[in-house]
Amino acid sequence: MSEHDQYTPIRVAAARRGAWLMRNNSGAGKLASGNFVRFGLGNESERINEVCKSSDLIGIEPVVITADMVGRTIGRFVAREVKPPGWRYTGTKREAAQKAFIDKINELGGNAQFTTGDTYP
Repeated sequence: MSEHDQYTPIRVAAARRGAWLMRNNSGAGKLASGNFVRFGLGNESERINEVCKSSDLIGIEPVVITADMVGRTIGRFVAREVKPPGWRYTGTKREAAQKAFIDKINELGGNAQFTTGDTYP
């Protein structure tokens, strides 16, 4: 199973838990008009993209707040960087940039991680 083949099972597993994940395509190129465009969450410049790369799947999940927070449900930012089965983090420049995004999301209370399977942990 390729990395791309894993998107749907991960999104289905997330939906079963009430989350909504969307594909976050990222890249840059010239339009037919000749204008240069960057796309994808946080892909503001080549320099930024070298140190912080947003995840493949971006979304929101419901979180029930405890009584001390009025007992309301809020949405928590979710990010999943999808990797092929058997992948292990080796610290390449690309992986480090992806990890920087994941770390920042988690630092701010979100739910982000690398994933290699069809589960939604």
